[in-house]
Amino acid sequence: MSFLIKVETADFITTITINRPEKRNALNREMRDFIKKEITRLNQSDKTKVIILTGTDPAFSAGVDFSELNDPATNFSEIGPLSAPFFTSNIPVIGAINGAAYTGGLELALSCSVLIASEKAVFADTHAKMGMMPGWGMSVHLPIAIGQYRAQQMMTTCQPIAAKLAYEWGLVSEVVSHEDLMKRARQVASAVTQQDISVIRKVGSLFNKNRSERDKEAWVNEQAAFIKIEPDK
Repeated sequence: MSFLIKVETADFITTITINRPEKRNALNREMRDFIKKEITRLNQSDKTKVIILTGTDPAFSAGVDFSELNDPATNFSEIGPLSAPFFTSNIPVIGAINGAAYTGGLELALSCSVLIASEKAVFADTHAKMGMMPGWGMSVHLPIAIGQYRAQQMMTTCQPIAAKLAYEWGLVSEVVSHEDLMKRARQVASAVTQQDISVIRKVGSLFNKNRSERDKEAWVNEQAAFIKIEPDK
């Protein structure tokens, strides 16, 4: 898995890089399982106080590996729907969005604590174009991030929004030049490492608990709506 997902730790900052650029960093089952387990492991490590999640250019992630969707042998229960965010973490996960974050890739980004975008970043939900309902929390997280009307617009038009508009809508906290993306992400991560880690973990746990209680019914509704629909011919 080290060639598909790179994990590097230095100065209490662990960077997880999705490294499958030829597939626009699409996540197969093994990659999805690895990311979840790795974030759980890092939460228990005394050598990591903050995580940066990014992708190898040109994309952040296209989401689920499309070949799985077209494989008749695929067990859709292994893909979704989820009953909770893609991952949870008591230590901050900074999403360094280096390029396209589409569909499941956007849902992956929305599981992060903070999003910093490159000027080359672009965001879209294309579930409707593929004839599927979201199952990784799009209908839960996106309205909270940008509001119900904008979320419904993104989910029904499938039109992408650029980094500048994503910032104006509140989807990301900062937009920086592409060359400065990782530098800025590490600056924010470094600021976290200077704080009391016990408080950081308690703050993260509090956010996770509040989010879980607030969003519980929304997750149930998304699970119930997760069906595969035949696209219009």
